[in-house]
Amino acid sequence: MVMRGGSSKGAYFVEADLPADTDVRDDLLRRVMGTPDPRQIDGIGGAHPLTSKVAIVAASERDDVDIDYLFLQLGVDQPTVSDRQNCGNLLAGVAPFAIERGLVMVDATAEAAELRILMRNTGAIATATVPVTGGRPVYAGDTAISGVPGTAAAIRLDFEDVAGGSCGALLPTGNTVDVIDGVRCTLIDNGMPVVVMRADELDIAGDETPAELEANDTLRRRLESIRLAAGELMQLGDVTDTTVPKLTMVSPPKELGAALTTRTFIPHRCHDAIGVLGAVSVATAALLPATPAAEVALVSSEDSVVLEHPTGTFEAAVTVLPSATGPVVERAGIIRTARKLMDGTVFPRTTPTDHEQAEEQ
Repeated sequence: MVMRGGSSKGAYFVEADLPADTDVRDDLLRRVMGTPDPRQIDGIGGAHPLTSKVAIVAASERDDVDIDYLFLQLGVDQPTVSDRQNCGNLLAGVAPFAIERGLVMVDATAEAAELRILMRNTGAIATATVPVTGGRPVYAGDTAISGVPGTAAAIRLDFEDVAGGSCGALLPTGNTVDVIDGVRCTLIDNGMPVVVMRADELDIAGDETPAELEANDTLRRRLESIRLAAGELMQLGDVTDTTVPKLTMVSPPKELGAALTTRTFIPHRCHDAIGVLGAVSVATAALLPATPAAEVALVSSEDSVVLEHPTGTFEAAVTVLPSATGPVVERAGIIRTARKLMDGTVFPRTTPTDHEQAEEQ
């Protein structure tokens, strides 16, 4: 099934329908998506990291969880398949997909279904609350999210214990501020490993278009240098061939009611919006005293942070409490939407081996 989840789009599979061997599975998915090719012309990928995504879903064997969800980020022009991160956008479509495929049963009289989802990439759990009717998902509604035309039904996602899921701690270095290549950074993981920096320390305004930033070769080289150093500091090892950590540059807000403006590299393309869990991490950084994000932020609420991005705004509900061992995230939640786009059979690109087998037959 092809679904829009939040401001991303991806192919959703039932785990049992894919090969059990990881290498065989990944080869199949590359051929399904048309990777590697900048246009992904021979597959169903959309020639962008935000549309070259896969969700693998299964009924959970755990008593405290309804659904297991594995996210895979496929490269576009590179033959990569990574499970090093979660994806909160595709997460928005996981519960509706599981209901559609009969992996969970919903009371026909219920108006909403609350499903607990294990995000296998990091072991964290999210609870999705989705509207239903007659035991089926409802996609139509009046909720708008930035970066997506029109409106759809609201899907609430509440996260449990996502802090440090990839790096082992909310602040992997134990510091709220580290200096890399002369730039002050907050290295943070509240669901997504992110390097948060002030835009002006990178000699940009912070409100440029993604195209302008991607055309800035000096900036891109500097960001990659920072990212590689940050990966080691964040306990992620050599991140040369991975998609984490993300890199977010922050500046003062332009709109009334917003807390700060963001521009995010994911990690080599500038995001047209901002990822769900990346937004949660950046919002958390804005609530920590004396961080680069806090210095430019105008936070009007102690538990809600509105982030501006190139195509609109994103509101993250985050509560951070102090403790003797450092800040503790008490709550993190967001509202997303999702929609079923296509349900059918995909025909992956064949390989020379396929031709040989066909000739033998």
